Amino acid sequence: QQLQRGAQDDERTREAVREDLINREVVAQAALRAGIGKKRDVQTQLDMTRQEVLVGAYLSDYLHKHAVTDDDVQKEYDRLRAQTGKNEYRARHILVDTEEEAKRLISELQKGGNFEELAKKSSKDEGTRALGGDLDWKVPSSLEKPFADAMVALQKGKFTAVPVRTRFGYHVIKLEDVRPVNFPPVAQVRPQLRERLMRQRVEALVHDLRAKAKVE
Repeated sequence: QQLQRGAQDDERTREAVREDLINREVVAQAALRAGIGKKRDVQTQLDMTRQEVLVGAYLSDYLHKHAVTDDDVQKEYDRLRAQTGKNEYRARHILVDTEEEAKRLISELQKGGNFEELAKKSSKDEGTRALGGDLDWKVPSSLEKPFADAMVALQKGKFTAVPVRTRFGYHVIKLEDVRPVNFPPVAQVRPQLRERLMRQRVEALVHDLRAKAKVE
């Protein structure tokens, strides 16, 4: 642990570690003589610590045997890049509860109404209402499919002629701009992707173990 923290492997470090271990051992023995180890809360903490060590060791061993390779990372990178697409979009929207209300707003826009002002006045999306419905830059895959499909089909500066329904309600969408996605090179994101894949493997392992276990 000391070496991992940057300490030098020399006699001074080894002597400090030795002294610390001796101090821990004499205090631990005193605790046992005093009966501290028999207290329920202490036993619980010991059990939890033991469980934590076992879990950590098991997962470490599992990931060592099922290591994430550079090829795995490349495949995940390619998958995410394909999922992201080539372009990202900046759009505004007005979210309302009913189709009739959305149609009324579209009618106002067709008559020259200001999209931002109508969004501030009518949208129920608390996160974007004060911004005139501005959703900032988004890739289509991060949005619900009906919304994304309608947004991608628009020309810059245009808004949807019919309401778009999602699980949140009815949207009127305006496309502000489109630009190519600035996707980072694989070398830049390799550590994050490796960590992501390791986390996914652990989650899959735990899910499989729970499926086989009898949980009362």
